[in-house]
Amino acid sequence: MDEEYDVIVLGTGLKECVLSGLLSVNGRKVLHMDRNKYYGGESASLTPLSELYEKFGLKAEDVPESFGRQRDWNVDLIPKFLMANGQLVKLLIHSGVTKYLEFKTLDGSYVYKKGDKIYKVPADEKEALSTSLMGIFEKRRYRKFLIYVNDFDINDPKTYHGIDPKTATSQDLYHKHGLDDNTADFTGHALALHRDDSYKQENVLDTIERIKLYSSSLSRYGKSPYLYPLYGLGELPQGFARLSAIYGGTYMLDKPIEAIVYDDNGEVCGVTSGGETAKCKTVVCDPTYVKDKVKKVAQVVRAICIMNHPIPRTNDNSSCQIIIPQNQVGRKSDIYVSCVSSTHCVAVKGFYIAMVSTTVETDNPEAELQPGLDLLGPLKQKFVSVSDILVPIDDGKKSKVFVTTSYDATTHFETTCSDILDVWTRMTGEEFDFSKVQKDVEAN
Repeated sequence: MDEEYDVIVLGTGLKECVLSGLLSVNGRKVLHMDRNKYYGGESASLTPLSELYEKFGLKAEDVPESFGRQRDWNVDLIPKFLMANGQLVKLLIHSGVTKYLEFKTLDGSYVYKKGDKIYKVPADEKEALSTSLMGIFEKRRYRKFLIYVNDFDINDPKTYHGIDPKTATSQDLYHKHGLDDNTADFTGHALALHRDDSYKQENVLDTIERIKLYSSSLSRYGKSPYLYPLYGLGELPQGFARLSAIYGGTYMLDKPIEAIVYDDNGEVCGVTSGGETAKCKTVVCDPTYVKDKVKKVAQVVRAICIMNHPIPRTNDNSSCQIIIPQNQVGRKSDIYVSCVSSTHCVAVKGFYIAMVSTTVETDNPEAELQPGLDLLGPLKQKFVSVSDILVPIDDGKKSKVFVTTSYDATTHFETTCSDILDVWTRMTGEEFDFSKVQKDVEAN
């Protein structure tokens, strides 16, 4: 390893592969290594099915014959959906990675209301009037609220109607429209995708933009605002890995990392693997590679569930998302449920893969998933894991080691993309320019 690289990337999770691809497109010389034999890191899709069993301490022979051909399964360890107009789709389009992937729209998006009921998320004016989620007078108020949000324009004070975007909070917005607590709950958590209620006391603009994103994403395909790649999320990091390779990036899997090397000033200067040290100016890595540069801030508990039926009360949909807002089950953080199936080429026909996840709040994490598990019906198999959420202790500018954060409990990629763009800004000192990537890719 005598060559010197601009950047060495450690870990092939989606965040690291996106950054690797974008850095390569921008002319950086990139070496990308992973201790695993497969792409995706902790966000990998496992195939054959025996890999999933072995990861959770079972044996390959424990896989039931009724589960069919094992190679027809691609099980995400951390399933998430893409918002159709969201940041990750923009990155995919602007970088040209879409040509390596095929997507399918999610069949439905649902929200849980106290009393063991789930409802389709009403996201437009027509659905606002037809939903059984709220009473007749609340429906009218909610319809007016949606019209207000979609018409709101920060550059046009005529659209403010008494809400000052500089000082108003999300709670002020709900109060202005007379929305009750339940309506505020599903609006803030199932449309705006806030993870807890702290947002209510924060500036209203973020919530308005989030609801606008949900509405515009929904209008693109109709069924739901979410997309999911055929053959599982493992296709995403591989797509960006191909992009990096096209622009000269070098990939090495199954490479144990022995040390990250620093110079006398404390700046990174290389990475040692297999007794050899590759020189570099910068390192990008997932938090598991630099235990001394991260801290644990929370934990996520996840249950991967295999079923032979769709989730009850979801109109027999082959795929869906259900959000359980924290207040509906007496918690501080939301519970997320996702479901995909053979229509996405991730399971044998007739089978479904559901995931329930949440942020840990007690010393009995699995019990915290119960409200979500109760919605699923009978299970054929269940795998439960608890993972630490690790975040970098500094911005990396001094050591030139830039660390991503662990994946949270959400079932969408918006927080993931925010982290990717944050690392980009810390590394380069400038905001990411989507249009520049598109021009670079088109010119290649």
